[in-house]
Amino acid sequence: MSTRTKWMILAPFGLLLFSFGLTVLSEAAHQRRIGEPTQVWVLLGLYSLILINGGLVLFGEALRFRILLDVRRETRRSMRQLLRKVNSKTVRKLLPEKKTKSPTKRD
Repeated sequence: MSTRTKWMILAPFGLLLFSFGLTVLSEAAHQRRIGEPTQVWVLLGLYSLILINGGLVLFGEALRFRILLDVRRETRRSMRQLLRKVNSKTVRKLLPEKKTKSPTKRD
């Protein structure tokens, strides 16, 4: 799977997982507020923390892939520029040099 595909899958999935974790956390807080047994809202809270942290990890991985894409693009761009510069200098060396007249000399 390409780096771009990984980024495009992980970023939205990480955000969705994070959002769902926040929703479960609010449900756990609601369960606590209405007086449900401690075991119910604690387990919901732990589940929400797992979802939130999992979403953050996936989104962090997506950011890593995006940065890798950007670094590769910049590296390729600078390599192309360097190659053009080297090629133009090589062509100049191969062509015979034209003698130019001195601006101070007159014919």
